[in-house]
Amino acid sequence: MNLYRALVRPVLFQFDPEWVHHTTLGFGGSLGKSDFGLQLLKQLYGFEDPRLETTVAGLRFPNPVLLPGGFDKSGHAVHAIAAVGYGAVEVGSVSAHPSAGNPVRPRLFRVPADEALMVYYGVPNDGAEVVARRLAPTREPGPAGRPLPVPLGINIVETNTGNPVDAAQLVAELTDALRVLKPLASYITVNMNCPNSAGGVSPLDEPATLRQLLESFAACGDLPPVFLKIRMNPEPAMIDAVLAVTDDFPFVRGFVPSVGSKRPYVGLKTPQAVLDRMPGSLSGPFTRDGATRVIKAWYARTDHKRYALLGAGGIVTAEHAYARIRAGASLVQV
Repeated sequence: MNLYRALVRPVLFQFDPEWVHHTTLGFGGSLGKSDFGLQLLKQLYGFEDPRLETTVAGLRFPNPVLLPGGFDKSGHAVHAIAAVGYGAVEVGSVSAHPSAGNPVRPRLFRVPADEALMVYYGVPNDGAEVVARRLAPTREPGPAGRPLPVPLGINIVETNTGNPVDAAQLVAELTDALRVLKPLASYITVNMNCPNSAGGVSPLDEPATLRQLLESFAACGDLPPVFLKIRMNPEPAMIDAVLAVTDDFPFVRGFVPSVGSKRPYVGLKTPQAVLDRMPGSLSGPFTRDGATRVIKAWYARTDHKRYALLGAGGIVTAEHAYARIRAGASLVQV
């Protein structure tokens, strides 16, 4: 880490962060196609310890630290990501139709004083059909296939058109994406309220619409475990309203409760005037305490044999991850 901060990071910070992101994915994708490249990554960064193995929703994870959707949006570097030690790789968010994301540039900003990122991507991705073809070798046996050594999650979201969609459109879109991607996924995460898509407004905030979505999913036949990434406060009534819906659908196996982040941001080192010049939503260590409170609230009200909680938000160190697990999370995302 000291070498990174002293030598690598100052060089990377000379370049546009979105360019660095895409270049890293391209480099990882190339390494992932090579047996030598994968072995090199495993030797440098991989690790195995049976004490960290865990089973959640019937899936075996070699460790509880997952890479969530948002980094590898279209499944370009899944093998390289698995090789560096993550317990699972989550691709996405993927929409039924391709999207270039938000047209305004720049759309990714460093906030180094708070170790944070301001993200305004608008969920760009290649669309469900293209991503499915790219990920197919992870499920193909024989010489043509290259199975992943960890579970593969696929995070699905509405297509970002820049305009809010009504409930029927949203249900149809997410169901279309699910139908295409479910044969390839160890688990599916539903991104119920992306802050950079249609202004963060989602009909799925209404329990009745959530029920319509899950009924549509149920009609698709056999499903892998489904986790709902849901932006909720820790109010018991709001949690219970969601559970009253999901209890009727056995394929819903857990939640990724998130506090999100709203302007104006309070208690940060970066001046508000600087943040105001950056569009998007802010993520970083400052969300840690709020996310832990939400996990505790959900853990207190859920059936632990039925539902798992995935902790996300502000997790940087092993100590942060363990604290979130102690608060009720079965897995954590960084």
